Amino acid sequence: MKNITIGGIMKLLINRKEENLNREKISIIELLKVKDVKMPEMVSVQLNGNILKRNEFATTYLKNNDRIAFLYFMGGGENDS
Repeated sequence: MKNITIGGIMKLLINRKEENLNREKISIIELLKVKDVKMPEMVSVQLNGNILKRNEFATTYLKNNDRIAFLYFMGGGENDS
């Protein structure tokens, strides 16, 4: 598959679900807003298998057929009381 958009529609795989965006260009930070990601300051983003640094969110633009995963790392453990 080629990495081109057709008619302004971009196909992405977001959290293992195929989605079409009516955009020709979108950054990670814009995608977090469009997808209404809760607590975006707490989410890590994996793009095509690579974890992005938070300072890359605004400058990393997605391409057709990119694979994105929003990852939340939760604390927890045993209670020793």
